[in-house]
Amino acid sequence: MEEHILTICYLIASVTFIVGLKMLSHPATARKGNLIAAAGMSIAIIGTIFLPYKGVYLHNYGWIFGGLAIGAFLGTLVAKKVKMTAMPEMVSMFNGMGGACAALISLVEFGHLHDAANNRQTVLIIVLGLIIGSVSFAGSMVAWGKLNGKVKDFNFPGQNILNLILLFVTLCIGAWVIFNPQYSFLIYIILATSLLYGVMFVMPIGGADMPVVISLLNSFTGVAAACGGFLYDNKVMLTGGILVGAAGTLLTILMCKAMNRSLRHVLIGSFGGNAVTSGGSGSEGGAYKEITISDAAMVMSYANKVMIVPGYGLAVAQAQHVCHELEKVLTEKGVDVKYAIHPVAGRMPGHMNVLLAEADVSYDKLLEMDAANDEFKTTDVVLVLGANDVVNPAAKTDPASPIYGMPILEVELAKNIIVNKRSMKPGYAGIENSLFFQPKTSMLFGDAKKVLQDLVTEIKSS
Repeated sequence: MEEHILTICYLIASVTFIVGLKMLSHPATARKGNLIAAAGMSIAIIGTIFLPYKGVYLHNYGWIFGGLAIGAFLGTLVAKKVKMTAMPEMVSMFNGMGGACAALISLVEFGHLHDAANNRQTVLIIVLGLIIGSVSFAGSMVAWGKLNGKVKDFNFPGQNILNLILLFVTLCIGAWVIFNPQYSFLIYIILATSLLYGVMFVMPIGGADMPVVISLLNSFTGVAAACGGFLYDNKVMLTGGILVGAAGTLLTILMCKAMNRSLRHVLIGSFGGNAVTSGGSGSEGGAYKEITISDAAMVMSYANKVMIVPGYGLAVAQAQHVCHELEKVLTEKGVDVKYAIHPVAGRMPGHMNVLLAEADVSYDKLLEMDAANDEFKTTDVVLVLGANDVVNPAAKTDPASPIYGMPILEVELAKNIIVNKRSMKPGYAGIENSLFFQPKTSMLFGDAKKVLQDLVTEIKSS
């Protein structure tokens, strides 16, 4: 009877995962979806601890609850203290921890095999879980270091070939272990080569491709967790792993499409690695012009429609709340204010959506790229806050540009463009933005939060 209850717990958890994932597809229901999935996971954990599986109860409750307590404390502490700018790093770290858990499961279960020669299917799953989990862990840690600036891009001639050789060797050793499990020491060599490949795999990839890499590594972790589900015949672990793996894969494809980059180019390229600074003139030989706070405030106050384009600069300045205040001040003056969101703005998919949701910006005001592009032609003022590559017209006009073909927010169609940046330095792609030198564009330099506060003050007094 108790085993049937455990099966029901796993079924409920699996359903909540699916429902929660579905609800994550819209900002208005995303929070509730997270809570529903978390409730399902709690049910699965409680059932696993207190209910028997195949007539056997768990032991070592002290270790189990000790681990749960430490993990819950650290997870809550990190989640409470993390800033929105550091959210991508936290995602990478948590994803890496999932990969590490899957790899450790494989190591432990390989040691528990007593008749490995007659359990080749089990050994296959163990080897796959070890390789994928180790690559996910090492790659996620490198991605975490890149996102917080502690790890720099590193590449050398022939690195891609070396990576392929390393992967091939790892897979060959894995195949040998599957058919010759008595050579148990090879499992640790697989661990070492997989970790090394994970580092070498992410190291040369540039900052502009980090959203794609995060999504890809997330799918790796899901597949590795699914391998653990196969090992333990655990339906909820299998379901969760498959959902994460499938969602991560689909998101990776969508991110590649949003950047007009094939996954192959992301993995073997070094896009957005070493940025080059630019001065006061553009590639076309023009010069940028600046605008004062008072002039910017006047232009927006008398506009019929204003579109705000948030970028990583907004996140760095922690200016989402004052940005929402600017929106409310303009709305009170009869201005129609909306936000244009590019799918890869920021450092991870959905970064800008989460940022603005934190400031209680209405979901109805957030326009996806296609919808926003339809409205730029009738927009009086576009205010670009820290965005760069996602508004660069070179993606449409310059075949020699590394971002050529990448879908962008077509802000140049608006009547007036105001760009807020700290300086004229380029974005992740490391290229100059011709938008900054167009006649309709005015530069408003400074920290986004300070600039927006000054704009709010100026508009209120006008």
